[in-house]
Amino acid sequence: MKTLESENSKYINPFTDFGFKRLFGEEGNKDLLTDFLNELVLPIHRIVELTFKNVERLAEIQEHRKAVYDIFCTNEKGEKFIIEMQKAYQKFFKDRMIFYSTFPIREQALKGKKWNYQLKAVYCIGILDFEFETDEYLLEEEEEITESAKEQMNTEFHHDVQLKDQYNRVFYPKLRYKLLEMPKFTKIESELKTHFDKWVYFLKNLPNFSEIPSILKEPIFEKAFQVAETANFNESELEAYMTSLMEYWDMNNVVESSFEKGKIEGKIEIAKELKKNNIGTDIISKSTGLTLEEIEKL
Repeated sequence: MKTLESENSKYINPFTDFGFKRLFGEEGNKDLLTDFLNELVLPIHRIVELTFKNVERLAEIQEHRKAVYDIFCTNEKGEKFIIEMQKAYQKFFKDRMIFYSTFPIREQALKGKKWNYQLKAVYCIGILDFEFETDEYLLEEEEEITESAKEQMNTEFHHDVQLKDQYNRVFYPKLRYKLLEMPKFTKIESELKTHFDKWVYFLKNLPNFSEIPSILKEPIFEKAFQVAETANFNESELEAYMTSLMEYWDMNNVVESSFEKGKIEGKIEIAKELKKNNIGTDIISKSTGLTLEEIEKL
């Protein structure tokens, strides 16, 4: 399990479908979403007012729909924002984000009118409850990256992605992908420096809070805690949340079980190769963690 919450937690888990929608997807809580998004967008795209749009147009790909709750909205200037909470690793998640970004681009085409192709800015924001895995086709390129750069890449949780040319100049400034690898955010309360830090800290730790931390005692976070408190739910809302929480736990168990199975199978393959090369079983055991009995059976 990635979090320590139980069904008796005082506050909801925002990585559940219900929890994310409760915080950011309801009309009465648009101020929460606006405040959070303004920590991610450029000052030129600062949001004053948001309007929710129908997410069904984004649902043409049905697999993994239970793993995400989408929010699609536009601001007062017509700029578009797609926000995804992704619970579990998906092999083609980056492809999916690129695909989804085409919808708010294409919908800007003026039908039946002469149009000069001018577009409004589009932001695709992914809040991820997992860490990226290196794409196979990038491995060769990453061999040329320095070790210090790799270390920074492996610890950085906030990715700001744009279209750039071969000279690293921004080619198109109105399409931006903002991706947050939440497991990599490890700051504790005393290390929070910015309003953005506080939002990420709030989202990552919400189900484990028993009271509002002193550093989050600001009006916007106090409202967020009130919205997230399960004691404020009616019976049907609580039932819906518990169903969503069970789905989240089930998915995590499946993912973690698959990961452990993969690790064991990998160790067995390594042990077989070492044994084939006449490496001593004691060395194989130390290298793989397998017992001597398990190695003898291979």
